[in-house]
Amino acid sequence: MAGHGTDEHPHGADRLCEAGDRVYSRAVRRGRVPREDAEAVPCLLELALLHPDPDDMTWLVPTSPQEVMTRLLRGVYDEVSASQRRMGSAVAAFEWYAGLGPLAQNASAEGTAIRVLDGLSRIQAAMDEATDACTTEVLTVQPGGIRPEHELTEGLHRAMALRARGVRMRDLYTHVARHGQGLLNYLELMGDAVQARTLEEVIDRLILFDRTVAFIPANADRTLALELRHPALVQYLVTVFERLWRLAIPLTAPLPETGIEGISYRERSIAALLAEGHQDAVIAERLGISVRTCRAHIARLSETLGAASRTQLGVRIAQAGLDGPPRPNGLGPISLPDVPGRGSPTVR
Repeated sequence: MAGHGTDEHPHGADRLCEAGDRVYSRAVRRGRVPREDAEAVPCLLELALLHPDPDDMTWLVPTSPQEVMTRLLRGVYDEVSASQRRMGSAVAAFEWYAGLGPLAQNASAEGTAIRVLDGLSRIQAAMDEATDACTTEVLTVQPGGIRPEHELTEGLHRAMALRARGVRMRDLYTHVARHGQGLLNYLELMGDAVQARTLEEVIDRLILFDRTVAFIPANADRTLALELRHPALVQYLVTVFERLWRLAIPLTAPLPETGIEGISYRERSIAALLAEGHQDAVIAERLGISVRTCRAHIARLSETLGAASRTQLGVRIAQAGLDGPPRPNGLGPISLPDVPGRGSPTVR
């Protein structure tokens, strides 16, 4: 079968060709196979059943049968009724693979580099397990605006357990979260065990335990999550967090003045995003506010800058120097454009 491609024996991961079945089974039993063993069955690489061993690229290691089955079944659920009939054979096939060797038996004990957590209950259980194992540090990024009370309540038992063991926590929020009384109460309860800072924008939700395991969402409604244990991936996320942390403002410190009379810190951020061409809904999501609140700020911007339309507002934003980051101190005042019927506000 050398040189055969998937066009000559099309199939999915649940219906492997005979040659693919032999090579994948051998990989599961032995833990890895030489790269040349898979040359005749490119389908195994195309279906992500085999992937290069990061320690020795001349070998291929198998994706665990459980992980393959989870990925396959998630796709099957989204297919039409004809595809649903394949689910039984897919489960049976990978249950058989799972019993072939020590890789499958020890997968849960040894952990995997990337694990898909499907459903809130599995996510919660994995988070509780990571919390119990954590000994030194937790880093979190919490996007969105004001934290709902139920979210703070759900995570409180983990936070209190960490605090009792002397674990230090650092949390990043958006500036909007400063207005949530629930967050302030939570931080007061946690005391010096938690440090919190805020930014105008943050990345999507991220939780890091002891710089060894990370959790990130895998879909929009956060019913899927990824548990990451690959050292390179985790270190990359730690670096991202640390750089955001250096840019963030401590929750106990006030937000800086914009230096322009009549323009708030948030309105300056909105002006910069408008200048980049973003729609209201996108701006609201990035800043963690509602679309209605975003439009109210845009209306105030238009009034302050004397703009009668969105097009004119864009011009006024550029004229006022609001289409980019704030100017460093010492570059002199920024004057807003003259607005007919009133004086021209200047820098305070």
